[in-house]
Amino acid sequence: MQRKRYAPGRTGSTARTAVALALGLGLGAGLTACSSGAPADDVAVDAKAGPAVTVAPPGRYRTLFEPCGAVPQATLRDLLPGASELPDPERDKAYRGVAAVTYDTDRRVGCTWKADTPDASHWVSLDVERVVSYDAAVSDADRAQEVYVRKQLAVGIPVPPTAPPTPSDTPPGTPTGAPSGTPSGAATGAASGAPSATGSPAATAPLAGKAPATGSPSATATPTPATTGLEPRVLEGLGDIAYIDDVLSTVGASGHQRAVSVVFRTSNVIVTVSYREQTSGSVDAPDSAELQEKARNLARRLADRLEE
Repeated sequence: MQRKRYAPGRTGSTARTAVALALGLGLGAGLTACSSGAPADDVAVDAKAGPAVTVAPPGRYRTLFEPCGAVPQATLRDLLPGASELPDPERDKAYRGVAAVTYDTDRRVGCTWKADTPDASHWVSLDVERVVSYDAAVSDADRAQEVYVRKQLAVGIPVPPTAPPTPSDTPPGTPTGAPSGTPSGAATGAASGAPSATGSPAATAPLAGKAPATGSPSATATPTPATTGLEPRVLEGLGDIAYIDDVLSTVGASGHQRAVSVVFRTSNVIVTVSYREQTSGSVDAPDSAELQEKARNLARRLADRLEE
């Protein structure tokens, strides 16, 4: 009988090595299929990630100018007529001004000047605020608009209906424009006699009173005087938006004080210019037109400074 030939490697360690290689190749192929063969659509996405949040742009201004040095001495001579008559040390001090105490000069600055004459006293003050929004969805300029509108409403000047609405422009229940069916020109304060949003004087107000109910033919209605164009109102051509306020009050037995304020916003900066004159004795009350013109001229100069 012919004996079978012995074939080494078919059993023992050689067989085990072949099995291990086969398993290794199969396992490697499975791993390759899992990593490269799976379609991209099968990749799991975290549902809690949510949509991308749009971050509002920052404000145009990051710093503020030095206020006491922002007003030229020639302008101060016009605003403070009594300063030129003071001795040199006092005159220099009056023109130098007094800086407001603030904790962050990149957020808020101010300065005040004052000079007296025998018949009158004059004050000039600046307040410059840089508004910063801490809400990523609200820009600095939009937040500054909210602050500005609150200032305007506080002095009783209606918000023009053309102003862009913002979520907190007005307190709850405060109308910001003309009601339904009202002409747009009447929305800026027909009841109060305030001028229109363009800054031009409003038309002559309607009759202030009516004839009494008794039917007396001699009773006549008394017309309200026409507006003068110097009332508190919205200003055009100053910053992004602006208004002027004018208040006359009595001081003591016979004195008068007139305070004029011009407030304007440029991007995320709000500037307030205040100009006051106080008279005493028999001196006439300060002239509204003169004080308003001087306050507006100073506000324009500061608006130009912000554009530099």
